[in-house]
Amino acid sequence: MKYIFAPIDYASPEYDEAVDLRTRVLRIPLGIEFRAEDLSEEYDQYHFGLYDAGGGLAACLIFKDMGKGCIKMRQVAVDPERQRLGLGKIIISFAEKWAKMKGFGKIELAARDTAVPFYLKQEYEVYGDPFIEVGIPHTAMCKSL
Repeated sequence: MKYIFAPIDYASPEYDEAVDLRTRVLRIPLGIEFRAEDLSEEYDQYHFGLYDAGGGLAACLIFKDMGKGCIKMRQVAVDPERQRLGLGKIIISFAEKWAKMKGFGKIELAARDTAVPFYLKQEYEVYGDPFIEVGIPHTAMCKSL
């Protein structure tokens, strides 16, 4: 199947769809919800979706410009019904190409411990000590573009 990588405008219907996907994949399993103030801080970040040929949202992620050529990847989510199909790898590959094209030289992220092996396969490196975020262990990782 073909997939399309596309930007998502903040506060658009597509943004609401991505928030719903992120809620189902990243929040509900932890018993937490997005607060209005959490989402209001995303207005100046880069939102992307991976859409199937029929226009359905298969995956999404956000980039936050950290300055000095560094961008932080956050809130990566793949539709549960489409997990294990390589869509995480596809959206990250598209996102890395976009970041490089925009002049960013480094991507940072905070990976849930369960996702560390996935990011290692995508050539991200661990740095720093593990930490707790949203009540679960995370590992800081980065990749030079």
